[in-house]
Amino acid sequence: MLKSILNMIFPVKCLSCGKNGKEFCVKCLSDIPAAERETSKWIFPLYDYRHPAIKKALWLFKYKGKKRLAGIFAEIIYGKILEELSDLSVMENFRNVILIPIPLSPKRLRERGYNQAELICKELIKINDLRRSADMKLENNILIKPKETEHQARIENRTERLKNIVGSFTVKNYEQNAELLKNRNIILVDDITTTGATLNEARKTLKQAGARKIIAFTVAH
Repeated sequence: MLKSILNMIFPVKCLSCGKNGKEFCVKCLSDIPAAERETSKWIFPLYDYRHPAIKKALWLFKYKGKKRLAGIFAEIIYGKILEELSDLSVMENFRNVILIPIPLSPKRLRERGYNQAELICKELIKINDLRRSADMKLENNILIKPKETEHQARIENRTERLKNIVGSFTVKNYEQNAELLKNRNIILVDDITTTGATLNEARKTLKQAGARKIIAFTVAH
């Protein structure tokens, strides 16, 4: 009831066209260009970050507490995941998947109050629980980031980005979770990829713990 009242007083509007209803209307989402800049073959970004509506949406989601955007992003990512799994499950036995969000450092998590990648993952699991389309479960406390690093977006040089993120992730309770990760297929989720340094470092950490195959999905690149 409270949500309905608030929506009447402060109606939700599309971030692109301003139409009442949702943060993104179907038409505006379909008009946003797909990510075309080159990434590693195992990373699947959805949209071009340079598009003003996507840039604004991700900024609001990441820094201004617009958590409802997690559901919209998750719905789109879920469709992409199913597309990729339809091939990978047959060609590369990519089944029994663990979904892992890119973690924040404890300091960054305290400042922000939530992990935007984790919110997307939780929405993905809700969608999957309803549709039962994929064999997938969430593990949001295996990969951790004990080391605080400089924001990757603030570092322009690619080499410096790589140096900044090296060694920043680890597997919590290593012996116990390495057994869980052994020969498992993993999907990493994050909001944005730029150079791919963060995802590559996370992938390296999970591979060292015994993971089999790892792919990643992000909202934008």
